[in-house]
Amino acid sequence: MPHPAPERSGILAGGNWIVDHVKTIDAWPPEDSLVNILAEYQSNGGSPYNILKNLSRLGAAMPLQAVGLVGADAAGDFILEDCRRAGIDTTQLRRTDGAATSYTDVMTVRTTGRRTFFHQRGANALLSPGHFDFSRTRCRYFHLGYLLLLDGLDQLEGGVPRARGVLAQARAAGLRTSLDCVSEHSDRFAAVVRPVLPEVDVLFANDFEAERVTGQALRAGGRLQPAAVEAAARDLLAAGVRETVILHFVEGAYARDAQDREVWQPSLQVPAAELKGTAGAGDAFASGVLHSLHEGGSLADALRLGVCVAACSLASPTCSEGVRPVEEARRLERSWGFRPLPA
Repeated sequence: MPHPAPERSGILAGGNWIVDHVKTIDAWPPEDSLVNILAEYQSNGGSPYNILKNLSRLGAAMPLQAVGLVGADAAGDFILEDCRRAGIDTTQLRRTDGAATSYTDVMTVRTTGRRTFFHQRGANALLSPGHFDFSRTRCRYFHLGYLLLLDGLDQLEGGVPRARGVLAQARAAGLRTSLDCVSEHSDRFAAVVRPVLPEVDVLFANDFEAERVTGQALRAGGRLQPAAVEAAARDLLAAGVRETVILHFVEGAYARDAQDREVWQPSLQVPAAELKGTAGAGDAFASGVLHSLHEGGSLADALRLGVCVAACSLASPTCSEGVRPVEEARRLERSWGFRPLPA
């Protein structure tokens, strides 16, 4: 009698592998002027790298696997060694001589935590569908990010981004798919993001990205409009998202699934003294959500853990160094409480 296939477990994450050079500055300068660098760090960056590193810091017991490209250089060495220390399987994180490892200069203003990114696409631009082999994993989820920042997957073939084929292969192999894109100031969202949605089980998007994909304004006079958020989520489901749309913003998060169940979750009231930088907060939120969903948590629990992990991440200018083990992250809601959601 044949043995049943083992239950799937773990998260395979692919896409942008980036070394972040984070610099805390005293102010944002006008052109042709000077500001002071107060501190600087080298750390992980990019959706899959951040999410897997965060899951490791959360204490996730599940397998964590990487897929992507890094250069044959010191930055590539840094990524591979960092993954080894974090317990991330790098079997499908390949090296290339065709380009240097991608990096981003992240400028964070000390007084506000606001950040600005100067990005070198590097090896990530060469990532193509042929680099993904879903027969080599027993993970439960495949997370892809960031769309709009992966030239080889954003490329259209027959009017369809190549990323759609990658997501379709993952689903055919038995994985559930999740997707994130980058907050690019462009008109490419309709051409690159919207066509892949029918192969996405769980979609993450911030308010800016949701506006660009749907064409609906989520704010009026700077204030979040809950009815517009809900309408955008319905539009994304109608566009093909298979299971759940998860939208996040400074005020909190909102999720709606294919059965029309919805959840609103406010963000934590983070003390000003704890705010060191917002880089990676969206990926930290996604990490908490995926951890909870993987472990069988409800959608409400997933959003609750997501905002707690996002709040943790604000304690460091880097993307992951502020993330704490799950139970420590959850305790923050008792320490800090939740902010009120917009009426």
